Parts: sequence; C-alpha cells; structure tokens
Amino acid sequence: MTRITPLETIANTGLFGNFVGKNKDKLIRISEISNVKIYQIVQYKISKLNTSLLQIDNQIFSTQPGSVSANSATRIQWNGPKVWTVISNNKNIYDQIISSCPEEDFAVTDLSHSRVIIQIEGENAIAIIKKGCPLNLNEFTKNNCANSVYHGITFSIDMINDNPGKFNLMAYRSFADSFYHAITDASLEYGYKQE
Repeated sequence: MTRITPLETIANTGLFGNFVGKNKDKLIRISEISNVKIYQIVQYKISKLNTSLLQIDNQIFSTQPGSVSANSATRIQWNGPKVWTVISNNKNIYDQIISSCPEEDFAVTDLSHSRVIIQIEGENAIAIIKKGCPLNLNEFTKNNCANSVYHGITFSIDMINDNPGKFNLMAYRSFADSFYHAITDASLEYGYKQE
C-alpha cells in the first residue's frame, strides 16, 4: 500500500509572500514531516509500574508537564498525566514500545496515518504561531510541548530548536488543508520557502 501524505496534493514547493529582495536563507521554511511513526501511549490507572524507569530508543518517559525527551530519531512528548506521544523515524520503534510497555500496563495506539506534521523554522516562526494561537509562547524553550488551538484547529506544538525557532505542529489529518493554509497565510507577511 502506498502512503499518501496529508499535504501531498496541496503543498507546492517554492517561494511565497513577501520574499522579494530578502536573503533566501532568512525566510521562514515550511515543510511537511512525513515517513514518521506516531504512537500514543497511555498508562492504565490501575498500573503500578514506575514510568521513570522506562526508555524507548534511549529516551525516558518524562513526567514533567510540557516536556519532550528527544534524540535525532525519536521524540517523546508528555501530553498529560500518564499520556505520551512518541514520534519517530526509527523503523523498529513499535517493537521497542511493545517491549518497554507491557500490555497489562499500557494502551498503545498507532496515530501515524491520522496526523499531519508541519515543520516551521525561522526567526519569525514564533510570531507566525502567535498569530493564531492563544498560548503564551514567550517562555517556550527547546524541547517544550503543549496542546492548543490555531484558528480553532486543535494541534500540538513541539519546539525542536530555539535559535532559530523550529517547531513541529501536529494536527488531525482531516484538518490538514485548513491548518496548512492558516500557517502559510500567516507566513506571507515575512515571506516563506515551502520545501
């Protein structure tokens, strides 16, 4: 089966908006993150397992609200008490999750085909997100995450880097068109490069 990404027929590569006369390296960069696996892991209320001892792809399960444990292949986001999202391009990530998270203690759900991830990068990236999101992002730092809305669309935000700002924005696949258009519309003021 061939996987069609949520933005495959929507996003066109090129330069858009207010890019004339600007250094191309300073423009906002927007791209779709595809070919990753996304799993939600929920620990059952009756489970007594200490999650601080668990690791997936050498990353711990953080218990700190809004934090992300990450390496170059895998990011584990804290989404709520006993709820995490694992995003990885590691082909064996499912096997690692199953071996680390016994079925009597955890529910594991594959969300890979039901989400869109838009990556936005550049010195004005945070300003673009602020245009449609009520979250206070002034104190957001690298490896912070949160759930919020962007122009009424529920999404999660994950700060990959803070200099320059680099964010992964994840929403339901069914809202991919609207979410992408809201992000790119907010980027026109600064000029952006679709990759």
